[in-house]
Amino acid sequence: MTIHREGYRTIGVVALIFGVVNVISFSFLSADLPWLAASIFIVTLVLLLFIISFFRIPNRTLTIDDDKIICPADGKVVVIEEITDVEYFQDKRIQVSIFMSPANVHVNRNAMSGNVTYTKYHPGKYLVAWHPKSSTENERWSTAIKNSHGEILMKQIAGALAKRICNYAVVGSEVKQGDEFGFIKFGSRVDVLLPVGTTINVQLNQAVQGGVTVLASWS
Repeated sequence: MTIHREGYRTIGVVALIFGVVNVISFSFLSADLPWLAASIFIVTLVLLLFIISFFRIPNRTLTIDDDKIICPADGKVVVIEEITDVEYFQDKRIQVSIFMSPANVHVNRNAMSGNVTYTKYHPGKYLVAWHPKSSTENERWSTAIKNSHGEILMKQIAGALAKRICNYAVVGSEVKQGDEFGFIKFGSRVDVLLPVGTTINVQLNQAVQGGVTVLASWS
């Protein structure tokens, strides 16, 4: 396991706060209120470990298959439905949404190899990630990838806790399936818009792993 570069600053700040709080706590409380000093240490240590785990990149064997579309994020499948995309395709698409809790790995990976044809940041609200309107009203970053099989759109969507979306995609660049294209801090969701007729390989409420679980297959 390694730590994502997006976490270096956050972990450093939290570690500094952890150190300062506990130096003060043990200096002024350990003699008269040792139980309180110990409690503060435990609570702040749990917080520090949680922040470190949030930015973890676990060692995994990624699924690489040109005939498959792989889940771009860890989490739980919360939506599988046909929608009309008004942002990019301007036609009907199958939307598969993956909800990411704060406990999930938050690296976002390319669902397939191909050429980046579109990327756009949209400022917006911070509705809870499972809200039906979060796909169109929340802060989000959309990225489209196209190859010989077809074209998909991935939306990184901010939620009530997620206040920063990182996106590394560049229009015109060639990307590889499984490589990172972004990171969302502190929980949210990722929508994948697929062509109608694509075979969906996941089910509602299924737990999935980014870069590993097969989301769909080209028909």
